Amino acid sequence: MAAPVGPVRFWRPGTEGPGVSISEERQSLAENSATTVVYNPYAALSIEQQRQKLPVFKLRNHILYLVENYQTVVIVGETGCGKSTQIPQYLAEAGWTAEGRVVGVTQPRRVAAVTVAGRVAEERGAVLGHEVGYCIRFDDCTDPLATRIKFLTDGMLVREMMVDPLLTKYSAIMLDEAHERTLYTDIAIGLLKKIQRKRGDLRLLVASATLDAEKFRDFFNQNETSDPTRDTCVILTVEGRTFPVDIFYLQSPVPDYIKSTVETVMKIHQTEGDGDILAFLTGQEEVETVVSMLIEQARALGRTGMKRHLRVLPMYAGLPSFEQMKVFERVSRSVRKVIVATNVAETSITISGIVYVIDCGFVKLRAYNPRTTIECLVVAPVSQASANQRAGRAGRSRSGKCYRLYTEEAFDKLPQCTVPEMQRSNLAPVILQLKALGIDNVLRFHFMSPPPAQSMVQALELLYALGGLDKDCRLTEPLGMRVAEFPLNPMFAKMLLESGNFGCSQEILSIAAMMQIQNIFVVPGNQKSQAIRVHRKFAVEEGDHLTMLNVYEAFIKHNKNSQWCQEHFLNYKGLIRAATVREQLKKLLVKFQVPKKSSEGLSVTIMNYISTLPRSSTQRSRLAGLSTMKLYRPPSIT
Repeated sequence: MAAPVGPVRFWRPGTEGPGVSISEERQSLAENSATTVVYNPYAALSIEQQRQKLPVFKLRNHILYLVENYQTVVIVGETGCGKSTQIPQYLAEAGWTAEGRVVGVTQPRRVAAVTVAGRVAEERGAVLGHEVGYCIRFDDCTDPLATRIKFLTDGMLVREMMVDPLLTKYSAIMLDEAHERTLYTDIAIGLLKKIQRKRGDLRLLVASATLDAEKFRDFFNQNETSDPTRDTCVILTVEGRTFPVDIFYLQSPVPDYIKSTVETVMKIHQTEGDGDILAFLTGQEEVETVVSMLIEQARALGRTGMKRHLRVLPMYAGLPSFEQMKVFERVSRSVRKVIVATNVAETSITISGIVYVIDCGFVKLRAYNPRTTIECLVVAPVSQASANQRAGRAGRSRSGKCYRLYTEEAFDKLPQCTVPEMQRSNLAPVILQLKALGIDNVLRFHFMSPPPAQSMVQALELLYALGGLDKDCRLTEPLGMRVAEFPLNPMFAKMLLESGNFGCSQEILSIAAMMQIQNIFVVPGNQKSQAIRVHRKFAVEEGDHLTMLNVYEAFIKHNKNSQWCQEHFLNYKGLIRAATVREQLKKLLVKFQVPKKSSEGLSVTIMNYISTLPRSSTQRSRLAGLSTMKLYRPPSIT
């Protein structure tokens, strides 16, 4: 017999309970999705026919009219409406890239900038890096003379302002997924508002969620009168392709959402009709735990003779690309896909065939405590906007159902929006960038959501300790300016600049490059013990720094061989990127004439140097591998 389905009970639509329709909630709480990997149902059509099928196509002329007549246009568009790929092309076709001008499109994530740029280049029949290009940290795929549509991260746009403060080559800039309110999105928003006062010809398009649209309009509108005809900012709504989604709440809270997720998946599989299942959890560990539990349950169910089988797939940011693509593969009618994912499936991908969504009600967020100077990832309740975004994933292809593993009362108590990163992050990198842009009084900078004063003070103290600021809080010469020029956290930049004086610049280069890469070690669920055993070969008692150095040097010694990486359970693409990052950082060290020296294998030299750096607990947690603080940990993975 299959394992019994647990006593997870939901309110059902049509009863006297809290069942509601996602369409009603979306009126005030919808949130866009950053489309980085998208299933294309119109792939058989020509490119032009595909473009005309998108909802945004009907508003093409209206969008161009608004851009012509308003300095800022806030565009509200649901997933799949085509705003990310089509609006930049509409601007180019309308002449906004004439005479060498550029249309810029920012994305919060690097992978989004690269993927959307590739799609737009394909639609225009162009080679990526020529007419259409992208620019992300350590990777510039553009042609200064030929690129007319440029996708870049919001952080790279801020860095461009250090060279060209008024962004004179841009005729229009689109801030895509601005509702995510990342650290550099908020900085770019504040800086662009200042630029618009100097450049009345610069057009700004802000792609936002419904809930934030009014806030963005109020922020950018320069009309100080009561006459609406003098507004400089306007809101435009683009409808997406969505179907009704029925919401089911728990009647009472559950103590373990991991276990409840598994129970709910099995209940859906045994009692509901066709359609794939998407379950949201907070992190890789939880995803792999649930995948293992579901595979075991599916095998037990298969032994009972049930004809329909389950195919259980994980989905999280650190998963290798070939594994991620499995969630998009078609399956036979006798198989139901179950995708167990982090919030990467909420904001970064669109998966076809999803009819049932399970929402655990939690998310992993970056959080910073200025009193302890600790920055870490915490598991916290989702916002109402994120919960509705998750539910909406069930309504992309047909009517769907969303099972929330919490009560309706708990939903009503959730915050409407996620707290912006600006109010929960280490601000040292932000303040350094603002200082480098000539904004000395950062306390008077027009933040859309002002950060806590204590976080600002702590960041200034850290930069002063690093030597980047003087006693008057002005950028020092040359150290402060050099630190600001590195596309790194100020701690890493200072570490690199001083490494030559300690005779270990070559090793520190490798360590710094490796620390920019996430998930170097690969731990497959079915080979966990073997992977851990192999990884121990690289480990040293001195700590994570030298462990990473050992991995990188072994990778180089074996000629960057992908087969060697597979045998040692290492992320090949991650290591290749680390090598690229190292070369970029090496050029900066040459520019600043940092001596090229090696410790010749003396680990004590490296560790002694690292121990001399001014260090916050934030960096100790990141570099020395301290345990991640959590607000809630499910019993299933304790």
